[in-house]
Amino acid sequence: MRSLAAFLPEKPQGGRVVVIGAGKASARMAEAVEAAWGPCEGLVITRYGYGRPTKGIEIIEAAHPVPDAAGAAATARMLDLLGTLREGDFVLALISGGASALLAAPAAGVKLAEKQAVNAALLASGAPIGQMNILRKHISRVKGGQLAAAAWPAQMLALMISDVPGDAPSMIGSGPTVAESSTSADALSVAARWNIPLPASVRSVLTAGSTIIAPGDPRLGRVTNTIYAAPSQSLAAAASAAQAQGYRTIILGDAIEGEARTVAAEHAAAALEHQRGNGAGPLLLLSGGELTVTRTGSGTGGPNAEYCLALALALQGAQGIFALACDTDGVDGAAEVAGAVITPTTLQRAAAAGIDAAAALENNDAHSFFAALNDQVITGPTLTNVNDFRAILVL
Repeated sequence: MRSLAAFLPEKPQGGRVVVIGAGKASARMAEAVEAAWGPCEGLVITRYGYGRPTKGIEIIEAAHPVPDAAGAAATARMLDLLGTLREGDFVLALISGGASALLAAPAAGVKLAEKQAVNAALLASGAPIGQMNILRKHISRVKGGQLAAAAWPAQMLALMISDVPGDAPSMIGSGPTVAESSTSADALSVAARWNIPLPASVRSVLTAGSTIIAPGDPRLGRVTNTIYAAPSQSLAAAASAAQAQGYRTIILGDAIEGEARTVAAEHAAAALEHQRGNGAGPLLLLSGGELTVTRTGSGTGGPNAEYCLALALALQGAQGIFALACDTDGVDGAAEVAGAVITPTTLQRAAAAGIDAAAALENNDAHSFFAALNDQVITGPTLTNVNDFRAILVL
């Protein structure tokens, strides 16, 4: 709440002041706004279970990561609200990760069920978030700057929490307040590259040309986009806390992307190499970003849990190496689990319980694997979202 308040201007006077928002952190952000400004008019959409008490701003909960009818209805109401604004009015937009699913307004002619099917296929494809968001934008009436355009000619300030590698504002929540330079042809290329089946209505929209807002459009001339929290800050805070306890730290990167099991193998090799040359006390390897999983099995998992399982297999019980990987929003994949931890005994304990770790990885069943070992990290709603957080302790 303190971090957001530092970026808030004085509450505008004269015209209407409307607060809108979407994302897994948006209700908490709205709560912080009212703590500074008092009760406000507005509407914010967050994930089920992530609501917060507010005085004037209405909080609506909807589904994530696949949109649902509640999100679609709330988005329609938000667009109607923005359509009532005039010159001299002010909009504060609160955007965080998860807004891509929670702002659900399919392009004209596309049914919600068809949008849901495309979104589910993207999530299982292994496509990086940037690629997913290109396709999402071009089959939407709110993404790619269209939400901000709906508020024109009002002034808008968008405060964002980044959950994307590289912190590009256009990628956070699929950029509902940011112009988009990609084309419908680019979206079709994403679908082809990642083998995403497209319903006829979606293909028709993309062939005809979508309604995203291109750079230079005057309807975005009164919009200011500001990122006030990002993954790099979580890693820096963790490094500072570890150093205060006497640990050496290395930040491997805050924008790491790639297949979870591939990155895990790379990090295992790095941990073992550091351990061989580690003569100066314990070392903590930190990293962030957004890993992906190409889903081929029928199990239950997420990128952080799959990373931990693959890491354990790559380390093969190496002594003195421990790790944690979690999504900072408390949800790894679609499960109500933040992630998992591994120790040098992970594979040994699994074998003793009759669990085949390699088979679990092959079946994308990391959540079940760690649940059986009682090694899941379950936080409940964290009310923030700066994406993956990984830590490997090397003794």
